Amino acid sequence: MDGEHGGRTETRAGGCAGGADQDPATEAFVAHRNLLFTVAYEMLGSAADAEDVLQETWLRWAGVDLAAVRDRRAYLVRITTRQALSRLRTLGRRKESYVGTWLPEPLLTAPDVADDAELADSVSMAMLLVLETLTPTERAVFVLREVFALGYAEIAEAVGRNPAAVRQIAHRAGVRIAARRPRASVSAAESREAFDAFRRAAETGDLRGLLDVLAPDVVFLGDGGGVRQAVRRPVTGADKVARMLIAGMGRAAAASLRTAEVNARPALVLRLGGEVDTVLAVGIEGGLVTGLYAVRNPAKLSHMRRETPLRR
Repeated sequence: MDGEHGGRTETRAGGCAGGADQDPATEAFVAHRNLLFTVAYEMLGSAADAEDVLQETWLRWAGVDLAAVRDRRAYLVRITTRQALSRLRTLGRRKESYVGTWLPEPLLTAPDVADDAELADSVSMAMLLVLETLTPTERAVFVLREVFALGYAEIAEAVGRNPAAVRQIAHRAGVRIAARRPRASVSAAESREAFDAFRRAAETGDLRGLLDVLAPDVVFLGDGGGVRQAVRRPVTGADKVARMLIAGMGRAAAASLRTAEVNARPALVLRLGGEVDTVLAVGIEGGLVTGLYAVRNPAKLSHMRRETPLRR
């Protein structure tokens, strides 16, 4: 199968490509752009909203007096976090009226993201869904502390709290995450082996092969956003999920099916008429498929068509 991602790699300030004649503000923004995007994406679960946050960050950063900024990276993270917090509260209200299950927007990732175990875990579909259980401030603190190892004082500046309060929030968020996060990590080689077995069984309609690779309590979630057909409630159990997959793959026989690295995990991308129709992200633990996340909402797939993969 062909890989899904590729193309040119470029780093942008706001929406503009940088060059050798960058001014200091642009140079600083470009240098930290991947970090800022990842912070925003992990807080929002939406690549499109993360891009909007970066645009807002750039507009504010462009007007800052750099002579008064001691730590440009910290200052940029602070702007990004505050913009993401504001948008996250708006998204929360929007999700209340969302039709069916809400899933994070799938994000193409380069292989080097999967090589960073902490980062790969934090952008996985499973972890992003766990982060949805936190309040906006808890989510910001957890991401900045656990994923990017920022100090409490730096986080306090970003979220508008004092360091002591941030410590308490970080502890509370950590306890909640520990109770819900995926059970065990898996090496890239184990993940790829299990994914390949899953892909072969799904493509060939091999029920026995699917039952062998699906965890007994595997969960299938679908997100059509009320625009595309998708399961409205979680489907749980290897037998139910396997039979649903075989039926679904049979109906999608005319589709072009490819593999991709999505959220630092192997995934299947189905295309119809050259357009991305479905992204099926696969969660793997202990050599078995434990979660399947089918995103069909067209609004969440546009980013897959026009962006280069996220890199570290």
